[in-house]
Amino acid sequence: MQRQLWRALGLPLLILGGSGTSPAQQALTWEQVHERFLANNPNVIASRIFIQEAQANQVTAGLRPNPQLAVVLDQYRIFRPNPLQPFQNAQWTSTVSELFERRHKRELRVESAKLATSGATTDELDLERQLTFNLRGAFIQALQAKSILELTEENLKYYDEVIRVNRERLKAGDIAQSDFDRIELQRAQFESDQVTAQVSLRTARITLLAIMNEPSTPVDLFDVAGDFDFKETILLPQELHQAALDARPDLQSATTALNKAKVDNKLAWANGSWDPSFGLEYQRTLPDNTAGVSLALPIRIFDKNQGEKARTSLEIQRVQRIREGIVTGVYHDVDSAYETVESTRRILRPYRDRYIPQAGRVRDTVSFAYRNGGASLLDFLDAQKSYRDAQLAYRNLIGSYLAAVNQLNLAIGREVLQ
Repeated sequence: MQRQLWRALGLPLLILGGSGTSPAQQALTWEQVHERFLANNPNVIASRIFIQEAQANQVTAGLRPNPQLAVVLDQYRIFRPNPLQPFQNAQWTSTVSELFERRHKRELRVESAKLATSGATTDELDLERQLTFNLRGAFIQALQAKSILELTEENLKYYDEVIRVNRERLKAGDIAQSDFDRIELQRAQFESDQVTAQVSLRTARITLLAIMNEPSTPVDLFDVAGDFDFKETILLPQELHQAALDARPDLQSATTALNKAKVDNKLAWANGSWDPSFGLEYQRTLPDNTAGVSLALPIRIFDKNQGEKARTSLEIQRVQRIREGIVTGVYHDVDSAYETVESTRRILRPYRDRYIPQAGRVRDTVSFAYRNGGASLLDFLDAQKSYRDAQLAYRNLIGSYLAAVNQLNLAIGREVLQ
């Protein structure tokens, strides 16, 4: 009696406890997934820290040379007149000097450091662009697997209803047992499609969580939500080219690198010039104290910074060629991605407007005719397979379209389509 009482009390507590440990999580949109990805990805975080390092270098570049203090003790006698008092007639001389930089060296250093910070910023944006492409691809795969799973569940539900109707016909003697067995055997294909879709969706979620750097999030509690369809947005190649030239972070980094190379070349020539050092001198003598000024000039006969002048000049040419290559690659990437998007749309339109509705009508018509003896079993099974194949092909094409859009967004450097 006591054991039965514990069982009666323990079962509800077990149910309540289990429901409390695995709450359902709300499906994440693309914006939420992207936000969490940027907050957790270690490469993005490291790149942002590098920007802060470049900003710290700006402070170093703007520092002025420190003044120098020199103290000299001279004119003391060791042997005469009194060897026990060598410092009696010594002279103390202190000098404070300052280096004055000519030809705007400090300003050029600061400008070069600011351009380095700007380049680090656009490099970080380019890293986000490339990583976002991978993230978006995994997000699309999750949406595609989710859509295919919904299709398989719908097909299985529809076919179970077909089996139920034909079981009633078998009981009434309208069809033979062999025909019903073949109809029921066809269910294995729909059931296999459902299991495969479940595995694909779980795999896509695991991949997406790995890219988001959230391995501790339970896969069963993670889900995504978004539009899985294609849009008839008008895109003009000329506008896409200009948008890419304006938005591509790698092209902006190349432009910044070119400007920095020109500034570094000016700085190299400035560093080859001489900088004077001015000083003030105070000398303590007996019986008088004196003051003076000093001027020091480097005699630049051998070292005129020739190597840096030549290197920075060549660097300008090298960066110019790199930038030209990036511009050519931008046009190629945009044109290739644009053609892929448009070609996929040309295939999707007849599926949406003609093939999918036709496959649905054929399935319903042949099913109705078969139930009433107006179609053969072979026609019935072929209509079911045709509908399944058409719907699966349509969803795979939508996945290909979204992947092409993702490639176009990567080529342009920002989202022109979602």
